[in-house]
Parts: sequence; structure tokens; C-alpha cells
Amino acid sequence: MSQEIWINLPVKDVERSTAFFNEIGFHAVSVGNERAQLVIGQTTILLFPDAAFEKFTGSKTADTSHSAEIIFSIGAESREEVDAFIQKVEFAGGSIFGKPSEIDGWMYGAGFADLDGHRWNLLYMDESKMPKR
Repeated sequence: MSQEIWINLPVKDVERSTAFFNEIGFHAVSVGNERAQLVIGQTTILLFPDAAFEKFTGSKTADTSHSAEIIFSIGAESREEVDAFIQKVEFAGGSIFGKPSEIDGWMYGAGFADLDGHRWNLLYMDESKMPKR
């Protein structure tokens, strides 16, 4: 059995979403209006138009203006990377729901929503300051 996982994500406009993700520094390649492949590290996220997503899942997509269906968490290499990334997101048209801030004295992160309202979290963890168990 293959151990690969592909995440399928509904979007309103594949080409617009592809441009957004490329603008914030991810690698996204669209195949016309039909789908796109977004690669972050070793994770593949496939972007599908809402109608196609609903067809193969047999259910409606979540209304992200009223609820969250998932949050993608991504590791950052530094606090500066978090700050720079969030600036890219704002410039590209994403919305920030959690401004960059320190958490528990050893983590630094921020949260944003993409063009379709899907939520993302960018987090730097300073393991030298992590509480010992």
C-alpha cells in the first residue's frame, strides 16, 4: 500500500488560486481550469473547482465565510521568515486572522486565509527555549 497522501482542496477559481500560491512562494502548477497541483515540501495539495470536488466527494463544500473545515500548519525556519511570509500573503490578497506573535515563549507564528477562506498557520519553534519534560 502506498504511503503517499494527496490532499484535495476545493477552490472557486483554479487559475487565480494557482497565481496566489505562487505569489506567496509555494510551487503551484495549473492544468487549465480543471485542477492544479500545489507542492509544499513533500506534501501535495490538489486544487479542484468546487463543482468537481463536490462531484467526487458526494457532498457540498464548506462555506469558509462561516466555518473552518481544516487548518494547514507549516513550519518556518525563523521568526523573520514568518514575518516576511505574512507580508507576501497580505500583498497577494490573502487575509490575516492571526498576526505574527509569540506563543508560550518558544513559538512564533501567524495565521492566514487564502483566497477561498481555507486557513493556514505558519509556525517557527525555537526548540532551545522549549520547556523540558
